[in-house]
Amino acid sequence: MDFLPLLERIGEPALLAAGGAGVGLLFGFFAQRSSFCLRAAVIEFARGQPGEKLAVWLLAFAAAVVTLQVALLAGWVDISGTRQLAARGSLSGALVGGLLFGAGMIMARGCASRLLVLSATGNLRALLSGLIFAVTAQAALGGVLSPLRTEISSWWTVEGGSARDLLAVAHLNRWAGLAFGALWLAAALWYAWRSRRDPWKWIGGLGAGTAVALAWMFTAGVAADSFQVVPVQGITFSGPSAEWLMRVVASPAPAIGFDFGLLPAVFAGSFLGALAGRNLHLEGFKDGYSMRRYIAGAVAMGFGAMLAGGCAVGAGVSGGAIFSLTAWVALASMWAGAAFTDRVLDRETQRAGP
Repeated sequence: MDFLPLLERIGEPALLAAGGAGVGLLFGFFAQRSSFCLRAAVIEFARGQPGEKLAVWLLAFAAAVVTLQVALLAGWVDISGTRQLAARGSLSGALVGGLLFGAGMIMARGCASRLLVLSATGNLRALLSGLIFAVTAQAALGGVLSPLRTEISSWWTVEGGSARDLLAVAHLNRWAGLAFGALWLAAALWYAWRSRRDPWKWIGGLGAGTAVALAWMFTAGVAADSFQVVPVQGITFSGPSAEWLMRVVASPAPAIGFDFGLLPAVFAGSFLGALAGRNLHLEGFKDGYSMRRYIAGAVAMGFGAMLAGGCAVGAGVSGGAIFSLTAWVALASMWAGAAFTDRVLDRETQRAGP
């Protein structure tokens, strides 16, 4: 798509914000309607009970991989200069941050994107956890937790370029990436068919994953046509959450860009999805233990996301779709941290309860 006429008419900031809003609306709506959630998928897989929640996550992930790899093979997108591939990365940050994020999303009962989606439906637990997540992410980015994040990130680094491209490391090409995504898609469709539940589950999963790919394609298209430096990016929630926090509490506010339109639109899309599905209702904390658990989980996720280079969507799906090595390490660590925490906190408690 030729973005030059729009760039000349409204400029880069407004166009990027509008694109972020469009992508955010799609992602929020489909994520709410499908109950897209990495935490739920990990729990089903770790407990040996694969079902619709695992199918939804696999559908979203596979849709993002397949759509983006097709776009890359067609020459529609150039991701070689993205931060996840071109810049020096931290394997130690991805490993430690992923473990922390995985543990945190079990404690908070949802990853960063899920908390935002649930907040739009009236879940006050998710709203508070999301705010704490944003504060912690900002503290890790440029506040009191920044030195600790920098220290952990320095333990094990990897150069940018081919060393950070998982396909290049494995001596594979984009066709192999497409085949890999197609295999995941086939597995996801099989799980979805076996569960035989609400069609919105698999439609929403495919829609959420496609929205992730559209974010890469849109920002890459704007970057190619713009005379300014425009970052090519996918959907993520850690950086934008910190940015919106600073936009509210600090002056001057951060520059307007893709993330400016993304977060409010995800909230709006989730609200519309909940309205369509009649899922709007207020929910709060049941007791003091629940509140402590949610707060601790949100802190672990905020710090872990900044260490890992993104949240479950930012590193896990967006980064995984472009086969960033550090993103895949972070994603694997999130699964491991979540599965372990679920066993320690929830499964053992459930067994001991009766």
